[in-house]
Amino acid sequence: MSDFDAPADLLMPGAAADTVAAVGRWLRYLGTEKRLSPKTLEAYGRDARVFLGFLSGHLGETVSLTALGAIAPRDVRAFMAKRRADKLDPASISRALAAIRSFTRFLERDGEGRMAAFAAIRSPKVARRLPRPLAMPAARRVASAAARDHDDAAPWVIARDAAVLGLLYGSGLRISEALGLKQGDAPPPGANGQVTVTGKGEKVRQVPVIAKVADAIADYRKICPWSLGADDPLFVGVKGGPLSPRIIQLTMERLRGALGLPDSATPHALRHSFATHLLGRGGDLRSIQELLGHASLSTTQIYTEVDTAALLKVYESAHPRA
Repeated sequence: MSDFDAPADLLMPGAAADTVAAVGRWLRYLGTEKRLSPKTLEAYGRDARVFLGFLSGHLGETVSLTALGAIAPRDVRAFMAKRRADKLDPASISRALAAIRSFTRFLERDGEGRMAAFAAIRSPKVARRLPRPLAMPAARRVASAAARDHDDAAPWVIARDAAVLGLLYGSGLRISEALGLKQGDAPPPGANGQVTVTGKGEKVRQVPVIAKVADAIADYRKICPWSLGADDPLFVGVKGGPLSPRIIQLTMERLRGALGLPDSATPHALRHSFATHLLGRGGDLRSIQELLGHASLSTTQIYTEVDTAALLKVYESAHPRA
C-alpha cells in the first residue's frame, strides 16, 4: 500500500530507523496482503507511533528493534495505564493493543526475534455496544425527506443524496460500498434488481435493490450534469469527481435537525435499521448475514439483541405491572 511510503507518514519520534522501516513494511503488508482499508491503516500507524513514543520516554532511549524485543509485560501494562490516564476508553485501548500485537507478530514472522511481552497481557473488557437503528417510521421519513431537501442545492444533488440514502436503508450498504459503485453497476429502473458490491476485505456480494431505490438512482442519473462512462463513479460530487462520504454525512446531519432525530441518526444507522427491520419482519440471520456482508454470523447476531431490547422497552412502557 503506497499510502505509507512517504517519510512524513512514518514520522515517529523516539523510534530508531530500523523500527520506522519495520513499521513501514508492516503497514504495506497489511494493505497489500490483508487488504485493510486506508482508514484502518491510518489508525494502526497512529497506534504504533503513540506506543513507540511512550516506550521511548518510559525506557529513556530510542526504541530500536532490539529494545522492542527486550520489553517486559510490565512495560506494556505501563502503556495501558498511561492511556487510561489519558481518558482513552477501553475499546480504543483494546484496538491499540491489537495493532501493536499485529506489529510484533509481523516482526516475529519477519525474523526479528521473539516478541514475548504481550503473551501475559489481556485486553481490557469492552462493553458490547448495541447498534442504534432508527425506528421504521423515522427511517422512512429520512428517505422521503432527502428527496425534497431544500438547502439551496441543485436538483441533481438533492436527487443524488436521496438515492445514496435510499441505498443505505433499502439495501443495507456501508457508505463506502454505495460510493464505490460504478455507473455500469446501476440497476435498471422500474423493477426490483440487484447490485454487485465490494465490501470489507474485497469480499464481493450481490445485494437486492428495490424498485423505488432503483428509480431514485435513475432519476438522479437523468439530471446529473456530468457525462460519465460505465467505469466512472455512480455518485459524483459537484465537480464530477468521486463523491466524498462527508457530503452524505452532512446531508444526514441536516435531515436530523429538520426531522428532530437523535444524534445517533447517521448514515451508518440506516444500515443498522435495514438489518433490524428485516429481522423484525421475520428475516433469518443467515440471509441477513449475507446481505450485510458479515464474515461471521456472530457479528450479525447482535441485531437479535437490538430486537429483544426494543421488545423489552415496549413491554416496560406498556405493561400495567411493569
